[in-house]
Amino acid sequence: MSGIIARSGDLPVGLQTRVTLHFSITLENGERVDSPPEGKPATFDVGDGSVLPGFEKALFGMQSGARAKFLLAPHQAFGEHSPDNVQILARDSFKNMELEPGLIISFAGPGGELPGVVTDLYERSVRVDFNHPLAGRHVSFDVQIVEVRSLAA
Repeated sequence: MSGIIARSGDLPVGLQTRVTLHFSITLENGERVDSPPEGKPATFDVGDGSVLPGFEKALFGMQSGARAKFLLAPHQAFGEHSPDNVQILARDSFKNMELEPGLIISFAGPGGELPGVVTDLYERSVRVDFNHPLAGRHVSFDVQIVEVRSLAA
């Protein structure tokens, strides 16, 4: 059975809802870092783990048609930057690769692929940062709720 579509914007974002929205993410300097393709809204089920918990929590109570802008601190967004996630690796383990700062490399990790960003090159080693690229950053979200559906049977 499909969910109930909110009528007149009366169903708020909350548990057991599917949310369709337009959004954009910007940094404090105004740089836009993410948004769905122009005109294409994104959809997610609250609690499914597909969006940041801090972002999801900020949407609670919003209804169809609502617009909002909010700023999330690093701990609410992509986490704090952790020095433990920066590693120095032997340069010879990158054979046949043209290395340069900013290069993103996919590494095999215990839970699947793990991206790392080359930050520094040394004669015999390479510094790789495994933090999320937005870790430690405040991020601003601009959202417009398109639709809220109930997932309750």
